[in-house]
Amino acid sequence: MSLVGKKFPNISVDAMNEMGDTFKLNVLEEAKKNNKKVLLFWYPKDFTFVCPTEIHSFQEALSKFEDRNTMVIGASCDTPEVHFAWLNTPKDNGGIEGITYPLLADTNRNLSNALGILDITNERYDEETGLLMVDGDNVTYRATYLIDEEGKIFHESVNDMPLGRNVNEFVRLIDAYTHVQQKGEVCPANWEEGKDAMKATREAVATYLRN
Repeated sequence: MSLVGKKFPNISVDAMNEMGDTFKLNVLEEAKKNNKKVLLFWYPKDFTFVCPTEIHSFQEALSKFEDRNTMVIGASCDTPEVHFAWLNTPKDNGGIEGITYPLLADTNRNLSNALGILDITNERYDEETGLLMVDGDNVTYRATYLIDEEGKIFHESVNDMPLGRNVNEFVRLIDAYTHVQQKGEVCPANWEEGKDAMKATREAVATYLRN
């Protein structure tokens, strides 16, 4: 079920910063109290292969997001201690040293479960043990959420594990949503900052398509 148009779940999660500090972070509260947009991206596991390429790509683009009044937050189901170990592993050794935005440590999976992004292939009752068994890694897919200043989700996307994201597309989406907020116009296909948008009328669409 899509969460677009709804408030982000009001759930606090352990987080780790580059200094090794563990603290509680509530994405909804961060957006509202700071009057900022939030880009929250989930990745499956620390110390893997596609994940550090994405994490470093978001870091490289961090100034673009900050210029757009947007906070970047990473997240997985790893523990804060594992996050810290990875943050202290050099980039040329597969680590994420140099990352300055916070990483959520959703070890109890409260938030990822509420978002419905866990890789739970199947839940089954094992008659022999009397336990509910889970097939799948029970870690998250590559899910991304864009949240506005009021805590409303205006974009969500979920990639399968092997598929890395295009960071620039999220910059474009934030530009488009900000344009809608400020100008009241809608943004057509492939719209980018500086291009013409249009009014939400049939006449405006016809004019746009003719041009």
